[in-house]
Amino acid sequence: MKILFDQGTPAPLRHALAGHSVATAFEKGWNDLENGDLIRAAEGEDFNALITTDKNLKHQQNLRGRKLAILVLPTTSWPKIQKHLEKVSTAANSLKPGEYRELDFGD
Repeated sequence: MKILFDQGTPAPLRHALAGHSVATAFEKGWNDLENGDLIRAAEGEDFNALITTDKNLKHQQNLRGRKLAILVLPTTSWPKIQKHLEKVSTAANSLKPGEYRELDFGD
């Protein structure tokens, strides 16, 4: 799966997503793109999923008809995300095209 990390997604998370091709918005030169433009750019380069920490994305964008799956992490804190790497990996591995999913770490 080809995965794009949005600005707030900690880059070290890529190491927990073995078997996936991961790029960051920064690496792609897309760090200044607004959400709608970022989603279009990602779909244009055949990314399968966007991992973000922007919980408002579903309220700001019309996500119907998108092929890009979106996984929303509850925090930008790498130490907190590290405690839940298995949960994040499992969620990323099971994403379906066009799916929108918010994770909850419960802590």
